[in-house]
Amino acid sequence: MSETLDTVILGSGCAGLTAAIYTARAGLKPLVLEGHEPGGQLSITTLVENFPGWPEGIQGPELIANMKKQAERFGASFALTHLLKADLGVYPYRLETSTGELRTHTLIVASGASARWLGLPSEQALIGHGVSSCATCDGFFFRGKEIAVVGGGDSAMEEALFLTRFASKVTLLHRREQFRASKIMLERAIAHPHIELRTNVIVDEVLGVDEKEVKGLRLRDVATGDLCELAISGMFLGIGHEPNAKMFAGQIDLDEDGYIVTTGNVLTTHNGVVVPGVFACGDVQDRRYRQAITAAGSGCMAALETEKFLEARGH
Repeated sequence: MSETLDTVILGSGCAGLTAAIYTARAGLKPLVLEGHEPGGQLSITTLVENFPGWPEGIQGPELIANMKKQAERFGASFALTHLLKADLGVYPYRLETSTGELRTHTLIVASGASARWLGLPSEQALIGHGVSSCATCDGFFFRGKEIAVVGGGDSAMEEALFLTRFASKVTLLHRREQFRASKIMLERAIAHPHIELRTNVIVDEVLGVDEKEVKGLRLRDVATGDLCELAISGMFLGIGHEPNAKMFAGQIDLDEDGYIVTTGNVLTTHNGVVVPGVFACGDVQDRRYRQAITAAGSGCMAALETEKFLEARGH
């Protein structure tokens, strides 16, 4: 593409689509690169009940489809491609995608963070049907039920403790004898009357694929290889997220876990100095909240900063 674009948005989840709506309404004709996972994590989510404006809830894919349609109505374009390499050392910025090269005056990075999964076929088949990576998103659906959380770090402890607000019992499963969690978080989990800790076990299979509903787990003892079954109604992964920002290493500041460091909410930096015209929003820079509504809010902020940046340069 010989044309230099006003803005390119990397990612098509809540953050990217909100940024697309706002930049399109500002007449910037954004191009959205939909990425490896079009629609982000909401595209594999079932009922979303905590997004304002939907009192009866809305299916995740439907919410994403509505946002995309809204962005297209105002003039946003979409490309089913993903970023291979970015060169932020030249301006306009040069982007190498799986379908060709682009040049752009501004870049909004909304590439999200992918949940880490166990990689079991049965697990993947039941995502959104009792398997989840977000306790705050889906915990409500397991009120009064017994569930399991997989992991051994602070993320797993936080998930387990939060889920006790809803579940009658939470079994915390860890593949090792020792937990990686901080002492205070581990002590809180141990002391909680509705949390049971089981170590030296791995999930061999999630049961209930035929019923399209989690019925239990087949566990394997890592020392003996013995198998047993755990009757639960839901499995939550607490083994962390992987921010999709590796392609910017060395060009944008990343923290120790690979999340984009931002200042002023969405401004990116390199060695502590703001990178002009490059903004980050959503889960790729948010390791704390990771909610659809906070992603959308930061997408709005990134879009407004983009408009402000271009206006200052006469675009």
